[in-house]
Amino acid sequence: METTDDKAVMRARDFWASLVLMALSVFFLWRTSEIPFLDARQGGVSGVHWYDSAAIVPLGIFLCMLVLSGILMAISIRAGGAKNALSSVGLGWNAAEALRFGTLAVIFLSYIAALVPRVDFIIASGLLITALIYGYHAGKPARMKLAALVVAAAGIAAMTMHYPQSEWDSHGDDWVTLALWAGLTVWMLWNNRDDRVLRIIPWIAVCTPLILVCAMAFGFRQNVPNRGGLIFSQIEYHYYVTLRPLWRD
Repeated sequence: METTDDKAVMRARDFWASLVLMALSVFFLWRTSEIPFLDARQGGVSGVHWYDSAAIVPLGIFLCMLVLSGILMAISIRAGGAKNALSSVGLGWNAAEALRFGTLAVIFLSYIAALVPRVDFIIASGLLITALIYGYHAGKPARMKLAALVVAAAGIAAMTMHYPQSEWDSHGDDWVTLALWAGLTVWMLWNNRDDRVLRIIPWIAVCTPLILVCAMAFGFRQNVPNRGGLIFSQIEYHYYVTLRPLWRD
């Protein structure tokens, strides 16, 4: 049962979390504003229309994120979170939480900064989903460390092998990330054969990014990270060369 002190700590952390989310939202909205959104003309020719602009999805996501962070801050302030944020109550911390947030930071930093730009989106996102569910659904520190280690290894390999942007379409880091993803999946299933939750992770990890990237690319006509990735390049090729002519003929 939660005590008054526990609630004070939670509200204070909500305040800090809302500030971080607001800062991230504003930053990514600013970066998204550089993508042409309203009608653009170059040399008298209409270029980008608002309804097919690549800015629509990120604008929607980060506007929602900004609104939600504002709601979180309002709730925190009403509950006294702002007052307690800089006090000893608001700074309550322990080793388990430090490990959880530290490993999550490693995972998301590796995914956003290293894997998304360079590695096939389906492979990178599949590894991310597997690492997050396996590492954190049971709250076991050993799993968190392993998940962070595997994703960080994939990120380091991607940045080491293909750091310049001109090399982001190369497939060496795709194969390394795919091998790490497969290895983590086999380890997870072999050592947790009685866990029903873990049995469905491979299906979620494959189907979710596959459906998302196909919907983005072929349904909403949005830009896809690293279109030359190992898996998506084959999907795109067969979509335009094999499937699309079937309903155009």
